Amino acid sequence: MTIVVPTAAGGANDAIARIIGQGLSAKLGQPVIVENRAGAGGAIASEYVAKAAPDGYTIMLGYIATHGINPALQKLKYDPVTDFEAIGMIAASPTVLVVNNNVPAKNAKELVQLIKAKPNTFNYASAGNGTAPHIAGELFRMSAGLEIQGIPYKGSAPAVVDTIAGSTQLMFPSMFTAYPQVKGGKLRALGIAGEKRSIVMPELPTLAEQGIANVNMSQWYAMFAPAKTPKAVIDKLNKEMNAILNDKATEKKIEDQGAEVETGTPDQLKAFVKKEAAHWKAVVTAAKIQID
Repeated sequence: MTIVVPTAAGGANDAIARIIGQGLSAKLGQPVIVENRAGAGGAIASEYVAKAAPDGYTIMLGYIATHGINPALQKLKYDPVTDFEAIGMIAASPTVLVVNNNVPAKNAKELVQLIKAKPNTFNYASAGNGTAPHIAGELFRMSAGLEIQGIPYKGSAPAVVDTIAGSTQLMFPSMFTAYPQVKGGKLRALGIAGEKRSIVMPELPTLAEQGIANVNMSQWYAMFAPAKTPKAVIDKLNKEMNAILNDKATEKKIEDQGAEVETGTPDQLKAFVKKEAAHWKAVVTAAKIQID
């Protein structure tokens, strides 16, 4: 069996896929290979899996970009709903508002006041136009009524480096990316861009709790198979995956990646993907977001 990952090795998608892969290998008694096919915001991997044989031996670790945001931004050669069979949800990780240590704000309200006092002097870094950190930054800008410029980078890593260095002042990375930098004192977390607090940093309030509404960017992870994969195969994979995720040791491993385990049925995931695609299409249209 092969789990195709739509991003490069070393990120949250890759780490979570490897955790699930190890569990499935043990449960099914067969080797599970994790194959990274990065590029085009996840579209390359998605197209590959959509066209793969529907036999259960090629599955995909999909996430908010491949099955939520991308359809609103790109003319894709795949449909996130009809070209896949949903296997099940795995986890979700909130996006976090962080600033570098040169920014004196201790919470999101103070940051908004600073930006409004000096319009067009603050920049936020993103992992590229159309990525989750970019859209979260735009939602923040619109919700708080700010004059602030987004600076797109080719991935989260260089964006984080420049934010720490002070070339940009703030960023909305995933908890996976943010937590080590916050824990190490290189960045300061000001709020969760999500509907609820994170179990990884429970002391950190949401932006909504601080009076900044509608900045919700939960970076979710789920497993998909090519369309027409037999229901018996999908149900078997869902059952085994949920058993893996309900294991306390696995749950701890995923929490260490800055994510929180979320399980469910194939039908629940399919309905969720439909809802996400419609939601992000509306957000992208309202914010007039375009990719490079």
